[in-house]
Amino acid sequence: MSALPESVAKRPVVLVTGADLAPQALALLDGYEVVYAGKTPTADDIVALCGANDPVAVIVRYNGVNAAAMDAAPSLKVISKHGSGTDTIDKTAAAARGIAVRAAVGANAAAVAEQALALLLACAKSVTQLNDRMHAGHWDKATHKSLELGGRAIGLVGLGAIGQRFAKMCDAMGMKVIGFDPFAKDLPDYIRVVDMETLFRESDAISLHCPLTDENRGLLNASSLSRCMKGVIVVNTARGGLIDEPALLAAVQSGQVRAAGLDSFAVEPLAADNVFKGQPGFVLSPHVGGVTSDAYVNMGTAAARNVRAVIEGVEPSAIA
Repeated sequence: MSALPESVAKRPVVLVTGADLAPQALALLDGYEVVYAGKTPTADDIVALCGANDPVAVIVRYNGVNAAAMDAAPSLKVISKHGSGTDTIDKTAAAARGIAVRAAVGANAAAVAEQALALLLACAKSVTQLNDRMHAGHWDKATHKSLELGGRAIGLVGLGAIGQRFAKMCDAMGMKVIGFDPFAKDLPDYIRVVDMETLFRESDAISLHCPLTDENRGLLNASSLSRCMKGVIVVNTARGGLIDEPALLAAVQSGQVRAAGLDSFAVEPLAADNVFKGQPGFVLSPHVGGVTSDAYVNMGTAAARNVRAVIEGVEPSAIA
């Protein structure tokens, strides 16, 4: 194998834990050598690539970055998420090593909020069930009743860019919007901020839009679901670990939860023995809320801007 040209060999490396980046993002990384980990990199793959390439930055698309990967890359200065959630990055290890962690905050807000709305409507209007029945030759007009959302309360856990975007959609449909987020400020008047117990008690539907932390893992569990309004709809486009999956299955089977629309799961891709598979009352999608052509560009360019902002000390807004 011939050696790389000196000008290329010395370029700092950006490792992408995925198979591609938007062309617009690559343009922002001009001057860097971009190395891809492939479509489904394992943790060991990422550690090995860090050791082989000593990147100055990692853009996280799939899987994550652990302490072993950081130790394998002594030149690493920034871990930049291709999205908003950084729970797959060991932030404690990064802080201990002086490595910055950045997220593409708000870059996929519109896409994820639209997915949450689609799942909410699918649950309230029995979209997938009626579709299956129609294709099987049935006409259930005389026997089926769906749920009208106007005038009902939607409880949002998390009022960041995605939560607020979704709140605006729900308000436009005439829903009462209540929400919990201890960090949110300057919220629009149509969002009534409440505590979690009030949110459980008053919500006709609950939608999760918060990051996964040690404190909120299993937020929706047997106890909290039992305190919700009977027939509540659950929507999750955030992180699967926010929900105790067996408890949610039991709540749907008992009728405590009318239906659940889920785009995130505790184990991804969905495990072969996942409790939701084949169960009525669940509308499932493969964590694609933020996967649109527009969000792909927005997240990629935001991640690339964050790389340059940390390494070069250039504010993202000042990068052409």
